[in-house]
Amino acid sequence: MSSDDVSRRAFMRTAGGATAAAGAATATAGTAAAQEEQPVWPSGASSGNVGSYQDARGESEVTVQVGAGDSGLAFDPTLLWVDTGTTITWEWTGSGGAHNVQTVEGGGPASLDSGDPVGEEGATYEYEVTEEDAGITHYHCVPHTSVGMHGGLAVGGDVETESTGGGGGSNAVFVPQGARALGVATFIAMVSTLGLAFVFMKYGGTITGDEE
Repeated sequence: MSSDDVSRRAFMRTAGGATAAAGAATATAGTAAAQEEQPVWPSGASSGNVGSYQDARGESEVTVQVGAGDSGLAFDPTLLWVDTGTTITWEWTGSGGAHNVQTVEGGGPASLDSGDPVGEEGATYEYEVTEEDAGITHYHCVPHTSVGMHGGLAVGGDVETESTGGGGGSNAVFVPQGARALGVATFIAMVSTLGLAFVFMKYGGTITGDEE
């Protein structure tokens, strides 16, 4: 076996190891990206129909659909996390009959109450979150509480959280900045390594021969 073959094989072993390491790092980034910090929701709120979740901290205005889902018996997002000072607008879809928004008795600090149930599409109920609402509130639609039309509202940063894998049915994928950066870096490293391996395999022998 020539010295060229030996060096080429050694290079390929190194390239293979680097590629495997890059792949493992990317997998780790994917695992980190799948993890998400969510408030610890009351069981009644987290089991609400649709089960979607939105972290809207940093936003000044947020809209929640009333009468969401295939049967019109859900809030969407079902679980919502906001900062104090945020204005939340519950907007009726017109599906599922007459609905209202009301804090469950003893369900938390926010006093949500849209009044009598209405079914008109486009009807709205606005609530501006204040410091007094800090914490987690469980609310529901009174006429449809028995069929799972419940929601949860978390306010501020001083709430108990837990790591979750799927975001309670969230329609959005939450990817931490660090995981995104790691994923991009490892992908670039992997592509670069494979590119160098290709160049070495194709031209390595020729270059060595010229030098000799």
